[in-house]
Amino acid sequence: MITRLIPELKRRGFRVGTIKHDVHGFEIDKPGKDSWRHKDAGATMVLLSSPRQMAMVRDVDHDSKLDELETYFSGVDIILAEGFKRSGVPKLEVFRMEVQREPVCRNDKQLLGLITDSHTDLDVPHFPTDDIRKIIDFLIGYFDLASSKERGRMNAAS
Repeated sequence: MITRLIPELKRRGFRVGTIKHDVHGFEIDKPGKDSWRHKDAGATMVLLSSPRQMAMVRDVDHDSKLDELETYFSGVDIILAEGFKRSGVPKLEVFRMEVQREPVCRNDKQLLGLITDSHTDLDVPHFPTDDIRKIIDFLIGYFDLASSKERGRMNAAS
């Protein structure tokens, strides 16, 4: 769903960041590469930088919370996070009846709505999975978001 939301947000002038939580862990570096060798030699943090991209590999001593990860983001208007089902932040759940019998966040007070093509009895807004514009309109309204372009226009008018 996030890969479908990003292009519409970008079309509306938003700079988008994303966070993907993986409880199983992951490896982004490749054995034999210099950056991998730096980490393998004991570096606590390795930053890879090029003219077009940057990435960081850093040791951590705990599973970071969303507010801790936010500090790594600058220059974005909105951060979309995938995972973090049990975190105490506002969320939309993508619910597919063929995958699970009932929404995971059914009793979560932070559940703002469901993105689903199934009927549920939950008293939260429901958004069809193919109505990306409606989902984005809801997010913009709920969080009172303004894109960088809109903020720039407002500041210029002041």
